[in-house]
Amino acid sequence: MEPISVALLAALAGGLGGEAGREAWQRLVTLVHRPFRGDPATTSTADPVVRSAEPEVAALTRAPEDPSAAQALSTALAVRAVLDVEFQRGLEEWLHTARRLTEAPSAVNNHISGGTYHAPVIQSGSISEVTVTSSPPPPDRPQR
Repeated sequence: MEPISVALLAALAGGLGGEAGREAWQRLVTLVHRPFRGDPATTSTADPVVRSAEPEVAALTRAPEDPSAAQALSTALAVRAVLDVEFQRGLEEWLHTARRLTEAPSAVNNHISGGTYHAPVIQSGSISEVTVTSSPPPPDRPQR
C-alpha cells in the first residue's frame, strides 16, 4: 500500500471539504479506533500504542497545521496497515473516498435573473456557519 499523503491528512484534519471533509476525517478516526487485528505471533512484541495510530490521530486533530504531526500519522497508518490486513483494506477504501474530495473539480454555476431583490444574494459552492441579516424591504409608496 502506498503512503497516505501528508497534505491530504492535514487538509482533512483541518476541515477541508466542509461537511464531507469532516465526515471523511471522522471515518479515518473511527477506523483507527477499531481493535488491532494483526497476527499476535508476529506482532506480540510490538508496542500496542505504536501499532494503533491513535496518538498520531489525536495529535493531528489538535494541530492540523503541524506537518510533523501529519507525517507521524502517515507513518503510523502505514505501519498499522502492514501489521493488520483488515485495517489495510479499510484504509484503502477510506483513501479512495478521501481522495475524491480533494481531486474532484469544483465548479459552481449560479444564475439570477428577473425580479426585485431586497436582501443579500450569496453565490457559492459550499457555505457553512454563515448568518446573513438584512433590512426589511422598503415600504410601498403611499398613494395620494
